[in-house]
Amino acid sequence: MWSFEGDFRRKPVQSLRGASKKEEKDTLLQRAQAEREKREAFRQQNASVTKISAFYRSACVRRKWKSDLRAAFDRYIGELNKVKQSTANVNRVAELIRRLLFFFEEDQDSDRLLAVCQLLVYHKDLLMQLLNRDLPVGLYQVKSLTLLCARYLSIISSKQLPIAVPMRMLEVFTSSDTYKGMKDPTTAVLRPLYIGVMKKGYFGYLKTVFETRVPACFEETTKPPTPLSESLYELLKKPLELIADREDKEFRDMVIHHFCQEFFCSQPSDQVRYFLLPAMACGQQWNFPFVELLHALAPDLENMKANIGVADTEERFQDYRKGTTASPWLLHAFLTLSKPKLDTLSPRDFQHYLQVMKRLIITLPGKKLTSDSGQESDSDDEEMMDTVDYETAEGLVAVKEQCVQVIDSPKFVNSVLISLSRDPSETTLSAVCTLCHTLMSKYGLTVHKVRLLYSLSLNKLFLKNLWYLCVSVCAPTVTGSSTSLLQLLSRGLQMHQNLVDQIVPLLSSFCTLFNHNIITLHDAEFFGDEGEQSSHMPFSVAELVLMSAALRDACLGIIEIAHPESKRSLQQEYVSALKSVGVKQKITSKEELEEKKQTWAFLFQRMAQLVKQLYLRNARRPFCPRNHWLSNQVNILADKPSQIFKAGRFTRQEFGAGLEAESLKDYMDEDGPPLSTTEIRQLTVLTEIPFVVPFQERVKIFSKLILQDKKENQGEPHFFGGPHIQVLIRRNYIYEDAFEKLSPDNEPNLKLRMQVQLVNAVGLDEAGIDGGGIFREFLSELLKTGFDPNRGFFKYTSDKLLYPNPQAKVLVESFTNHFYFLGRMLGKALYSNLLIELPFASFFLSKVLSRQAGNVDIHHLASLDPEMYKNLLFLKNYKGDLSDLGLDFTVANSELGEVSVEELKPGGRNIPVTSSNRIEYIHLMADYRLNRQIRAHTHAFRSGLADVINLEWLRMFDYNELQVLISGAPVPIDIEDLKQHTNYSGGYTADHPVINTFWKVAESLNDVERRQLLKFVTSCSRPPLLGFKDLYPAFCIHYGGHELERLPTASTCMNLLKLPEFKDEETMRNKLLYAIESGTGFELS
Repeated sequence: MWSFEGDFRRKPVQSLRGASKKEEKDTLLQRAQAEREKREAFRQQNASVTKISAFYRSACVRRKWKSDLRAAFDRYIGELNKVKQSTANVNRVAELIRRLLFFFEEDQDSDRLLAVCQLLVYHKDLLMQLLNRDLPVGLYQVKSLTLLCARYLSIISSKQLPIAVPMRMLEVFTSSDTYKGMKDPTTAVLRPLYIGVMKKGYFGYLKTVFETRVPACFEETTKPPTPLSESLYELLKKPLELIADREDKEFRDMVIHHFCQEFFCSQPSDQVRYFLLPAMACGQQWNFPFVELLHALAPDLENMKANIGVADTEERFQDYRKGTTASPWLLHAFLTLSKPKLDTLSPRDFQHYLQVMKRLIITLPGKKLTSDSGQESDSDDEEMMDTVDYETAEGLVAVKEQCVQVIDSPKFVNSVLISLSRDPSETTLSAVCTLCHTLMSKYGLTVHKVRLLYSLSLNKLFLKNLWYLCVSVCAPTVTGSSTSLLQLLSRGLQMHQNLVDQIVPLLSSFCTLFNHNIITLHDAEFFGDEGEQSSHMPFSVAELVLMSAALRDACLGIIEIAHPESKRSLQQEYVSALKSVGVKQKITSKEELEEKKQTWAFLFQRMAQLVKQLYLRNARRPFCPRNHWLSNQVNILADKPSQIFKAGRFTRQEFGAGLEAESLKDYMDEDGPPLSTTEIRQLTVLTEIPFVVPFQERVKIFSKLILQDKKENQGEPHFFGGPHIQVLIRRNYIYEDAFEKLSPDNEPNLKLRMQVQLVNAVGLDEAGIDGGGIFREFLSELLKTGFDPNRGFFKYTSDKLLYPNPQAKVLVESFTNHFYFLGRMLGKALYSNLLIELPFASFFLSKVLSRQAGNVDIHHLASLDPEMYKNLLFLKNYKGDLSDLGLDFTVANSELGEVSVEELKPGGRNIPVTSSNRIEYIHLMADYRLNRQIRAHTHAFRSGLADVINLEWLRMFDYNELQVLISGAPVPIDIEDLKQHTNYSGGYTADHPVINTFWKVAESLNDVERRQLLKFVTSCSRPPLLGFKDLYPAFCIHYGGHELERLPTASTCMNLLKLPEFKDEETMRNKLLYAIESGTGFELS
């Protein structure tokens, strides 16, 4: 742009060709952009050429300079070799080292490094002179040479090259004897030496040498297999010995971090697993600094205790030995090193031990590592350590089993129990609960199979302290106050992940362990009857009332948390776009959603189990106030329209499914549109903890479900139309004919309408057309006949309650077919809203409702055989010699007069009952009577019942409520309700004088007489559950003639009372009472 003509400005170039052609705007812009890009490319090309040229020139200069320095280095080394290195000067040696460090390259200068090493080994005093001459410079050179030697060793370790010189060099440089002339060699030299080399991979280089030069071992040994192995082992010991001798926390943490990161955090080689770990754990001449390892890996307990309940407790320890990767291999090494140390740890050190365990155990592989699918870990400790994906790692299952075995050892369990007794603080309890929670949630271990779990479940003080911690642990609020995490959970409020990780292990551990505890207690111990105080019952009845209410509300809160109102729906492309522009907001991945779902599902399952256990105890023997189990948080009404009341939608669903829905189509169902969040919550309540909904409301829901199912199977109700079942039954052979004609082969769908034609004793059809009444009469008589103990399929307990007869298999060969049939018939009665007065034993109804294949526990034995239950409790508490009782693991049965002996377990005839196995005997005996003896009977009965009624619908009720559903409630009969829902025929009306007289007489009857009247007309002495508006056919009073000598009669099939025209109240009362007390009925009409 500069001109040599005196004008510093460049004149614009003007075209004299005239006006240019017209150019489009877009074309002009594109051409201008292309020219700009061309100029920019040219500038970048020129800049690149300049940089490349400068780099090439500098590289050439450095190469020539290094070549000259190597030549000078070789000349001086040659001179020293001629005079046998006796004239080595410290200044010249320092210059040699400086030059070597400048030009050193592994492929060219390895021999020169060895030469310097030989020189310094030969003249050890030169090291001291280097350090004394200029400590910082000398220390830098020593660190650099040490690192070069370690790196050189790792390079040649796989080659058959001699390593004696660099090995000796490392031994000399890292030995305190080399620097004993200094005042404090550890502080002055060794500490900064190790800090410098560790940061640059010193332990990594030694690990490579160790794994290539130490022979592979096939079994654990503490003795070095070769002299070289011993030398390498000594090199590894030296920095660990330094931290054991000094209280330098920063240096300690650094050594532990780098050593663990290289040797323990990744999958160990055979040399590490079978030699290094055993030698460090159980070596005879040296003790691994395990306490220092604890303090290096554990957070500051004092700070933790000072910040109890603070939400960012974990965030305060983000500097926690930065970068140490939490892994199952580190846990394996940690447990191996801890084996010989557990007995010697102080209470404070054992707290550190539990804290480290708390953070490492979550890294063990869960069920997903095996072929079985299972729950993933519900803990996330990314703030503390980095995490690693171990899905493809080998050998982790064996490591997990070994680690679980160590955790379950008597020594470990005893140490935990002692620590809990000495210091039941939040820190200790939280760590122990994390161990328990991980064992149960990730690995599916049950309480009775793990020594640690069942020992804690029977520890009265531990359970008491743990519950108080669950109630008291708090989180800060914006106002500066604190709120209980349990209350936040009960309100259904979303919580920070730190708070979730804090409260979930506590609650899941408590609920699981306490649930196991109360299962082992009989009612006398549970309630403390007659001054009997169980050594394992930690709470009073009053405390249990408060606990059950808190856990009930927490269950409801978890349902809300697991099924949030809003569901995030982000496409993967949108997520990628957000990340590409640097959005820092955390986007929840599918894996995180699955982890959250598993966390809440596991906690809810364990909490609901305990709440159900307390509820069933209360149902068997009430200890809570009336309406205690009902919750104000639940508002489920059968009158409101909802999709869950459709028969096909009322099923038990996977808990927390709403968390993982990405879009609406994930919830699409063949039966209709997707369920709303509110409907999912309500369905979860009704299938998991239905007792929080009033009984009357659940009965309405049950009726609505049946009504919907009837519409699907029977269509719209109309007389003598649509698909139906038509059978001809002989009255004198009602059971035999029904069993044959209503078998599954003949009538596979028993939900259809049924029309029955009865045949009398002389073979003639009885008069009348079945419009529903004859069927109800038939079904009522059939069930009474089928469940009659004289028929042999069912028998009475001592309380006159029905349960399957164990000897039925002797009476009838195909007895299971009969139980299946009776189950179908009872289901048909429920399906038809027909009340049948059949008093079933509570244990049998519990088996019908059970989700565990119809099995029930020992506490139900009292309803089957109170005498045996009493005897087994006597055996449990017997203080004398059990051999005097002469018991073994057999049971004697009497079948039709013949006594047979059956073993409770294989070889039971030869196993006497002793004080050590009497608990097993008690449970096996109870299981035999309650489950094994009638398993086939119950299974067939349940299958038949489920063929007509979905068992999930019945599980909305407990066994007491199911009995009410079958037979009606023993409540007073409301005459006013009956009056409002009564029909009249034959000339009678609601205002007829005879009818007015009848209702006056009915109101004057006592409750027993009212029940007799109701049974006289409807064959059932109990009113319908939802009132007489649900009685079908409706209660009806029909004109019975004007003969005053006649008695009132009834047609129970039609719920019809035939009332003669009695004029006065006294005559009406006397005739009515005479009829209902003498049992006259259908046959007199």
